[in-house]
Amino acid sequence: MADSSFDIVSKLDRQEVDNALNQAAKEVANRFDFRNVDAGIKWSGESIEIQANTEERANAVLDVLKDKLVKRGISLKAIDPGEPRLSGKLYKLGVGLKEGISQEDAKKIGKIVRDEGPKGIKAQIQGDELRVSSKKKDDLQQVIALLKSKDLDVALQFVNYR
Repeated sequence: MADSSFDIVSKLDRQEVDNALNQAAKEVANRFDFRNVDAGIKWSGESIEIQANTEERANAVLDVLKDKLVKRGISLKAIDPGEPRLSGKLYKLGVGLKEGISQEDAKKIGKIVRDEGPKGIKAQIQGDELRVSSKKKDDLQQVIALLKSKDLDVALQFVNYR
């Protein structure tokens, strides 16, 4: 019997991120507490840029964005907000998007699978993803449950389950 396997990836649905950004921009434009404070949020290349006239307002716009991302099913582990910095009269805050599993994180996940997972599980790093295989599908489901229970720094998705 052939091995069963699945891939562990960390990917973002760009369309959902874009929808969340547009919803956040609408809310910022319409909310009373953001009137006359030059608050805004927009794409800046591959990252998101937030601006406002005070540091607190910039962080408030970030909170609105986080709320919209969560409602759209995107993990907050997939964003990397910077610190607000003064640029002219406005505070700007860059929010990076994290995709892919770094080599260190892949090694950590592989070690967790080998140490705490069922016997006979194989985990191999393939670029920015991790393939986990086993003879039993039940073992693979145990590995998924194990990884979901761990507090890792990456937003994980489990794909190509065969």
